Amino acid sequence: MRAVVQRVSEGKVVVNEAITGEIKQGLLIYLGVAAGDTIEDVKYMADKLANLRIFEDENEKMNLSLLDVKGEMLVVSQFTLLGDCRKGRRPNFTEAAKPDIADSLYKEFIRLCLEMGINVETGVFQAHMMVNSINDGPVTILIDSKKDF
Repeated sequence: MRAVVQRVSEGKVVVNEAITGEIKQGLLIYLGVAAGDTIEDVKYMADKLANLRIFEDENEKMNLSLLDVKGEMLVVSQFTLLGDCRKGRRPNFTEAAKPDIADSLYKEFIRLCLEMGINVETGVFQAHMMVNSINDGPVTILIDSKKDF
């Protein structure tokens, strides 16, 4: 499972001219599910992102987590994070999970985050989405549950 995580002061997802998710301070998370991912990858990612210390404390040090600042999550499914561009000019997406599996694990990730008391907003799985955000910092982090990077 891969994530591109952005600390944002606001974010929103629009599908067919309707807002499907909108947050203020928190994390915009683009989440890609890989073939072979399991519930263990989901648990790792939910815990890692909820507790990732990328919000500033009173000394302007990145020392606080989303839970500490009572921030929100905007989670956007994005299979393109599993695109392999090493050969040719068009990405190869064979490393991405099949849609039914990806959707199930994506929903489980959201469920676990909600259980932690996080307000979670989302896009629409497999939809064409317009994502707007204001990256705060900017802070952008890449995370892989297999720790490939």
